[in-house]
Amino acid sequence: MPYKLSPSSLSLLKDCPRCFWLHHNKNIKRPDTIFPSLPSGMDKVLKEHFDYFRKEGKLPPELELELELKKELQNIKLFNDEELLKIWQNNRKGIQWKDANDNLLKGAIDILLQKGKKLIVLDFKTRGFPVKEDTHLHYKDQLDFYNFLLRKNGYQTEDYSYLLFYHPLKVHHEGNVEFHKHLVKMDVSIKNAENIFKNALEVLEKEIPKSSEECGFCKWIKENSF
Repeated sequence: MPYKLSPSSLSLLKDCPRCFWLHHNKNIKRPDTIFPSLPSGMDKVLKEHFDYFRKEGKLPPELELELELKKELQNIKLFNDEELLKIWQNNRKGIQWKDANDNLLKGAIDILLQKGKKLIVLDFKTRGFPVKEDTHLHYKDQLDFYNFLLRKNGYQTEDYSYLLFYHPLKVHHEGNVEFHKHLVKMDVSIKNAENIFKNALEVLEKEIPKSSEECGFCKWIKENSF
């Protein structure tokens, strides 16, 4: 049976193999939790923000500041195929690829930069607090998958991506909220994405695995079985 996977669903594999197996093989999903609407709202306005500068043929100020500080960002522009970008940004469509057995992998990107013939993935994250030293590492697999998908679709990508973090800094007297911006460069590993995808299929095609010791969902079921 072909499977439909995404970077977000594959993160469940790392969290708990049993929950991952039940989700895809038995359609038994974890209970929905409350998801704050602010990140979704920020995602929308940030994409509109980048769209504005794309149409102007410029980079947003937060990137232009980095351009002045980092020589490696010179000659970079925003990916200008707006129609294709809208498809890749759509959570229902995204950028897709199927393996030889029709297993589907897809992911929705935020922003693409272009340097010559190569693309650079840029993903923005909204947080309530400043980033810690290891915050960016939680998103490595996600960035690896985006680059993996782009390459499988015939595009060249750089061996790195960027995370652009926003967190609230202060509220000005007129009521406008100022956000601090922090750009982090991340090395890309296509091999890591390949290994996770391969391991996920191996888990799904075998008998139901044991749960993770840290999985609160499986622990609750075990303790409350009648």
